[in-house]
Amino acid sequence: MAERTSTGLLTMMLEPTPAVAMTLPAEVREKLAELELELSEGDITQKGYEKKRGKLLAPYIPQIQGVDPSLQIDNRIQASSQAVLPGSKHNKSRVANTRDERFRSDLHTEAVQAALAKYKERKMPMPSKRRSVLVQSSVEACTPPDTSSASEDEGSLRRQGRLATSTPYQGHGHPAVEHWFNRVIQGSSTSSSASSTSSHPGGRSVTTTNTTAHAALNANAAATALADLMAHTQLDNHSAPPDVTGLSERSSLHAERPQVASVRGVSRGYNHHTSVMETADGVPVNSRVSSKIQQLLNTLKRPKRPPLREFFVDDFEELLDVQQPDPNQPKPEGQQMCPLEGEPLGVVTNWPPSLPAALQRWGTTQPKSPCLTALDNAGKPVYTLTYGKLWTRSQKLAYTLLNKLSTRNEPLLMPGDRVALVFPNNDPVMFMVAFYGCLLAELVPVPIEVPLTRKDAGSQQIGFLLGSCGVTLALTTDACQKGLPKAQTGEVATFKGWPRLLWFVTDGKHVVKPPKDWHPPIREASNDIAYIEYKTSKEGSTMGITVSHSAMLAHCHALTQACGYTEAETITNVLDFKREAGLWHGVLTSVMNRMHVISIPYSLMKVNPLSWIQKVHTYKARVAVVKSRDMHWSLLAQRDQRDISLSSLRMLIVADGANPWSISSCDAFLNVFQARGLRPEVICPCASSSEAMTVAIRRPPEMGVPPPGKAVLSMGGLSHSVIRVDTEEKLSVLTVQDVGQVMPGAVVCVVRVEGTPYLCQTDEVGEICMSSGSTGVAYYGLPGMTKNIFETIPVTSSGVPISDRPFTRTSLLGFVGPDSLVFVVGKMDGLMVVSGRRHNADDVVATALAVEPMKFVYRGRIAVFSVSVLHDERIVVVAEQRPDASEEDSFQWMSRVLQAIDSIHQVGVYCLALVPANTLPKAPLGGIHISETKQRFLEGALHPCNVLMCPHTCVTNLPKPRQKQPEVGPASMIVGNLVAGKRIAQACGRDVAQLEDNDQFLYIQDVLQWRAQATPDHPLFIVLNAKGTVASTASCLQLHKRAERVATALMGRLNTGDHVALVYPPGIDLIATFYGCLYAGCVPVTVRPPHPQNLATTLPTVKMIVEVSKSVCILTTQAIMKLLKSKEAAAAVDVKSWPMVLDTDDLPRKKSPQMYKPPTPEMLAYLDFSVSTTGILAGVKMSHAATSALCRSIKLQCELYPSRQIAICLDPYCGLGFALWCLCSVYSGHQSILVPPLELESNASLWLAAVSQYKVRVTFCSYSVMEMCTKGLGSQTEALRLRNVNLSCVRTCMVVAEERPRISLTQSFSKIFKDLGLSPRAVSTTFGCRVNVAICLQGTAGPDPTTVYVDMRALRHDRVRLVERGSPHSLPLMESGKILPGVKVIIANTETKGPLGDSHLGEIWVSSPHNATGYYTVYGEEALHADHFNTKLSFGDTQTVWARTGYLGFLRRTELTDASGERHDALYVVGSLDETLELRGMRYHPIDIETSVIRSHKSIAECAVFTWTNLLVVVVELEGSEQEALDLVALVTNVVLEEHYLIVGVVVVVDPGVIPINSRGEKQRMHLRDGFLADQLDPIYVAYNM
Repeated sequence: MAERTSTGLLTMMLEPTPAVAMTLPAEVREKLAELELELSEGDITQKGYEKKRGKLLAPYIPQIQGVDPSLQIDNRIQASSQAVLPGSKHNKSRVANTRDERFRSDLHTEAVQAALAKYKERKMPMPSKRRSVLVQSSVEACTPPDTSSASEDEGSLRRQGRLATSTPYQGHGHPAVEHWFNRVIQGSSTSSSASSTSSHPGGRSVTTTNTTAHAALNANAAATALADLMAHTQLDNHSAPPDVTGLSERSSLHAERPQVASVRGVSRGYNHHTSVMETADGVPVNSRVSSKIQQLLNTLKRPKRPPLREFFVDDFEELLDVQQPDPNQPKPEGQQMCPLEGEPLGVVTNWPPSLPAALQRWGTTQPKSPCLTALDNAGKPVYTLTYGKLWTRSQKLAYTLLNKLSTRNEPLLMPGDRVALVFPNNDPVMFMVAFYGCLLAELVPVPIEVPLTRKDAGSQQIGFLLGSCGVTLALTTDACQKGLPKAQTGEVATFKGWPRLLWFVTDGKHVVKPPKDWHPPIREASNDIAYIEYKTSKEGSTMGITVSHSAMLAHCHALTQACGYTEAETITNVLDFKREAGLWHGVLTSVMNRMHVISIPYSLMKVNPLSWIQKVHTYKARVAVVKSRDMHWSLLAQRDQRDISLSSLRMLIVADGANPWSISSCDAFLNVFQARGLRPEVICPCASSSEAMTVAIRRPPEMGVPPPGKAVLSMGGLSHSVIRVDTEEKLSVLTVQDVGQVMPGAVVCVVRVEGTPYLCQTDEVGEICMSSGSTGVAYYGLPGMTKNIFETIPVTSSGVPISDRPFTRTSLLGFVGPDSLVFVVGKMDGLMVVSGRRHNADDVVATALAVEPMKFVYRGRIAVFSVSVLHDERIVVVAEQRPDASEEDSFQWMSRVLQAIDSIHQVGVYCLALVPANTLPKAPLGGIHISETKQRFLEGALHPCNVLMCPHTCVTNLPKPRQKQPEVGPASMIVGNLVAGKRIAQACGRDVAQLEDNDQFLYIQDVLQWRAQATPDHPLFIVLNAKGTVASTASCLQLHKRAERVATALMGRLNTGDHVALVYPPGIDLIATFYGCLYAGCVPVTVRPPHPQNLATTLPTVKMIVEVSKSVCILTTQAIMKLLKSKEAAAAVDVKSWPMVLDTDDLPRKKSPQMYKPPTPEMLAYLDFSVSTTGILAGVKMSHAATSALCRSIKLQCELYPSRQIAICLDPYCGLGFALWCLCSVYSGHQSILVPPLELESNASLWLAAVSQYKVRVTFCSYSVMEMCTKGLGSQTEALRLRNVNLSCVRTCMVVAEERPRISLTQSFSKIFKDLGLSPRAVSTTFGCRVNVAICLQGTAGPDPTTVYVDMRALRHDRVRLVERGSPHSLPLMESGKILPGVKVIIANTETKGPLGDSHLGEIWVSSPHNATGYYTVYGEEALHADHFNTKLSFGDTQTVWARTGYLGFLRRTELTDASGERHDALYVVGSLDETLELRGMRYHPIDIETSVIRSHKSIAECAVFTWTNLLVVVVELEGSEQEALDLVALVTNVVLEEHYLIVGVVVVVDPGVIPINSRGEKQRMHLRDGFLADQLDPIYVAYNM
């Protein structure tokens, strides 16, 4: 595929046939080529290039009179192309000379350009990135890729010490080269995507509207602001953004639970711009973020491919789509193919019986004859090895290996042992001696790469191969041994995964001359192993392919016959001599025929790409063995040479002729070098694989073979494995050349790739299989794989084997064309099967390169592979970005690549990543190590600098969105306590038993007065400071006296029933003022004080609670009072509007007036305000009766008496934390040890040390406290034990929570502190919510909390399905403690309000004397929420009044019995209804998605998800270096797709601590959402998934 050319206007220049091209004078062509190179190296700008080029060409382009020169370009085309017309007609006869234009490889460029033109400039939202991440992470990032980095097929070249990383218009890997050359010669500025018919001699017209191409490719347009790439429509900004997925959020839910005084409603002083969008809660959003999300929505509105029906059942009713074959897809129609036989192997009279025998013959009869010439990096011959020398040196080595190496008088090596050959690529002589030395000693050489560092890409796998082959000895050269990494001892270091090796240097001084009477055994070729060649599979594992002596000999024989090799011919070899064609031609067959090999090292090619051509000329070589890369490189450099001639070549073997894109290099090479004596018929592509060795090769012309063939195939057909010669003017075509005829003595057939190896039809692509005596025999030590690959039995359609000989699978995909020519269209390694269609990685690389060749990415540095996500392969493209490419440019390039691949291959790219230069793992001879790259991608270790994911466009097999089915309705019969055949899910705590002495009090303040008289000195509270020492205490009398003083201060100033805000740090003051308010008849509201270091965010919440609660007075300390009125506070809130503020530090002792007595227990006692996790500030009203009932329940459940001590490490401002801190001790008389959680920040062990010191049996904490202990003390348990911290006293440790129990946290806490004596049964959780702050609490008696495992997928459908532990998709749920005395719980259907059966998921409803009596709101909207606090079932027991908790859960009767002997009913909380995400008709709990995400990469510290306009937004905190940020995008997207069948819309990577967490340790997801939309998070990276 060719690349896009100049980025300026697509000026259309003439594309004449090569004959006309040659009319430009040589020096002009020379100058044009120089310009090309300057442009590619960035020495001149595009503008300068076009200007200079125009000047050079001006004289040669016919002028048109009277036209302004600047307008001439377009007209010139017409004029000149008409002029050429007659010529091109005549040219048809000279086929050999001008290749048929129809096959012009740059057609592909045009295809890409035309495809892109269709998209015009539609834009996608560009990811946003923090500046620091833009700094390239790689050390060498600012240098161009080092020279070894270029891929094996196309590298960069070094010239005069500076890098020309291949010019922008190159073309190996896709047919651009020829076109590049046309341009060098003719100076045409682009391959025209609207070239007129006349320029194609075949008369094929390629017309696409050029104007669209202009629009799409205009560089200036490319730089315009990224607005709306794929959308056809522009949406207005609605106040609630539009719903994309066609599933509007359930409006009923919002009607039921309007947001009570939302904290998010506070405008945080955002700047209001003109286009203000608002979040659902009215937060104005005018940020980049929301406009980008808007673009994303517009983009996603683009219609997807037609939906594909049919499902497979994924163990459950969430059905994933299975792609049904399209009825219109092409199907093969031909006959069944017949196996193809090569010509028989000729009989040669004096053919040696084995390869060592041939060496012996030439070594003794022709010792002076040259065998191998090695060159240095300057191209000078360093040494010529003669056959005599090779023979004597190999004998010496063989003798030494067998006789001079021993351990404990035992020879180290026995015949048949494997030996590693570790030789650098520039030392073929030593390698050849070592290889033949091993053959003579009957040892098995295993040639491998030189390991450069301890962790080369893939080196571990090589180690595995050596280990499995039992290699103990490695042969190497002196120089190489010195360069290997060493351990401290000076020995060669042991490489990761390698066995222990003895290194033996084969240089002269270490080998011994054998005695006269010693002769190596020269036997006839047998089936014993001769050598093992390594190969790396697609997955990255390394296999050793064993080649027997007889196969090695047969292969040499077949190659000699096919290539017509004769004795003493000269051959130049550019390939790696250790394996494949380089070894077969340059080391084995050459010795068979006494040929002279000129070996050209890779390092010389990098310095001088023309070296091989110069050597062909110098040595008059008859044969050259190259790869298309080498031809491509020499084109780039050929202008330096005038006097070289290639006329001596009778065969130019293109070893990777099987790569579909090699045709472009061949064509372009011929175009240029035909003038230097190269005959077209000399180019001989061949196809080979490590397993089958050479499969087919085009024969040299003298053998009278049919002319070469070409095919223009439809890519669409190929993706269905069908061959359709493309007749229409399609964009997506693949031009392939044949790889000649089958090898002599071989039989070849083509079989289906998957399943039984049936023969293919004649027009079907399959895997080529070969049966011959010259293929590899097995994978060493892998019998199972060997059977699959080396012993395939192809069968006819009726199932009859076609032959009794086994066939070897070649891993080449192809077909047999006319004239029995073999065509290859791809390799199994590059095969990607996406929803049933096949795509070839090489083809995708080519399309990517055709977009805009060299400006943004390095040419040979693109990897394409597929990863499996959600039951299908997904295509990933990774490229190395040039250091000078700007963000916009790269993003532009990425979006264009996506479009091009989509158009040409009709397949979506799942992920496109750009990494800094030089950071992709390298294969041995340059090239990218694909499997290692894939491994890094999956592990999140690729560190890209740009990433674009397209799950919305690619993933088409998601389950169908769910349609809700009505559940049991009111009409269903209730029989007794059964609903639809199940027990009704209801449960209750024990009855509230007989009254005790203080239970006659209806009011908590009366209890305090009574205790102050009855037990005045009994200590109620001890507050500890950070050091663990007692900061303050209060006895019954002290507390009573302090409360009286507060009451006295208030009574003069306030009226009965006034609301008073208590703004105190955790301590006795807070408790005393609370009772003071009750004494005075005021209603207390406890408020967390603002944080002095963070007033901007904490003070508005204080202000809001004070306002919403209608407090007429604030009681606080002097310090906080100063803070409330400070300058800093004024910046955050309006300090003038505070109500009266009193400090209670120094209240006078006055005679207290009469205490206030409430007329009825139903009166309001206090207000409890709390910010829910959804960001809603909700205050509930607690009556005196409810307050007393709450204390009584807790007293009974925890068996609390005055003699007890409990430790509390909770915030005292709301919920159960407040009740335990301020109420329970006074009610039950036990002593509370109060540990303010804030103190743990400076002393993490404070709480546990206190528990141990006071031998506490019952203790309470929050999740954030537990997390602090787990993280902060995890490694210090030993130190704590030395300080005598002992937790064996703890009977129950309860986590106060309003959420689903966090099992992983409680379990790790138990595990860590087990060493300090904590019983594994002690830890449990409580459950409360706004309508009832304490529903469940483990207490001291009763069975331990049980854990069940439910199916997460059933949960999404509001169903409970119990599964075994460890089964896929299982989710552990722990019971939330025991139901409190006096509490009744029932599970109701959220829609019908009917009761549900046992183990059914529904809303938890609660009935209890300590339910709150209602929400306290400013706007008097209590009526709206009346049903939250008093609602009735729609059928069944319709009398009881329930409060709705807003939490989903289920009840399950267990086998356990509780204290009363009844069977125990366990309550399982699943999650808050307000928090659930409704996506695709299913209900998701954020915590489940977050758990998956946190597991996906070690650097994700915390995660929060929320939805915005039905897009799922995932925010992750990155704990690690910022260069890892972009690794997370793909991993997060993958895991959410795999485990939750959801597509992530936006991934936001932020710093640790950005996700807001409240005092209970719950994530404030809605605050986070508002912060994100208002652009306040300062994210490291934001990725918008397409």
